[in-house]
Amino acid sequence: MRVSLLLSALMLSLSLAGCLQSSDVPSTSIGNTTVDEMELPVWEIGDQWMYTFVTPQFGEDSARLVVAEINDEEQQYMLGISSEREAQRHAVINHNPFLGRITIDGLSVFEEGEEQQVFNFPWQKGQQWSFMLFGITWDAETINIYNGVTNVIATSDDGQQLQYEFSGRKGFIESLVWTNDTGVEQLRMTLTLDKKGYDGDVFFYRARDLIDERYENRDNEIYDSFFDSGHPDGEDWNVLVWYLDVEISNAGGSGSLSMKDHAGASPLTRAWGAGATEKGAIGTIPSNSGEYSLTITVRGQGSFIHLKVAGALVTQWTL
Repeated sequence: MRVSLLLSALMLSLSLAGCLQSSDVPSTSIGNTTVDEMELPVWEIGDQWMYTFVTPQFGEDSARLVVAEINDEEQQYMLGISSEREAQRHAVINHNPFLGRITIDGLSVFEEGEEQQVFNFPWQKGQQWSFMLFGITWDAETINIYNGVTNVIATSDDGQQLQYEFSGRKGFIESLVWTNDTGVEQLRMTLTLDKKGYDGDVFFYRARDLIDERYENRDNEIYDSFFDSGHPDGEDWNVLVWYLDVEISNAGGSGSLSMKDHAGASPLTRAWGAGATEKGAIGTIPSNSGEYSLTITVRGQGSFIHLKVAGALVTQWTL
């Protein structure tokens, strides 16, 4: 009887201990989410995440984001891309906000030079906060946490919506969807692979738009220009990155583009015949501070030339 009573007391004490321990876990721990999976992750050099990006304007592309550097003095990570061509592409089409500086203390991104708290660690269901992303101010709320994944919905005053999932197990975004006020997707970002220990080169093009214009069917030549004044901090750009999206009508269409710098050099010239297309072409030209002039012809119903040029400061790491 005495042994039986002792065993009963022991089982009761263990049961109570378990109850006390579980009461310390926040009520947001749903499914098999652990407390650690709701906390701020710690990144290491070589951590990597492969994403697919889809936009209505630029279609689909992919990029492997890699932690290339940890700056203890500035308390920042540097996040780059494993492919230089993809780094150029993301510099000029501007749809990836998670590149360059990311704060260590909250994984905040930088927009207009200011830290933006996209994530709110430690995660708790019902928490609310605001931040800026894509030039839009968002009011966010954590709506669910399940199996290590936190779901957030953010809305803007003009009716746009940002939905994203953060994986505590993978240490970064699982998915992100931005829709405008009419419900049309502006960006879909989906994680396809996460790994550690990247080995190779990593690139980051810190860029700023210089021109973004779409030229359509005209009878006469079109003249335009843009100015290269270097980075706002006074540093000259390493290169200019250009992007072209072109469609020329089959019915007697044609097109041409000529760019000249202030010294008279022509770093970019193109010509297209009837039915020609050039989708998402990207390249670089030297940065020569001053004015660049453009001469464009676009003929044929439905023909267009979309030109983007961005100045870029280039950083490369070898891991």
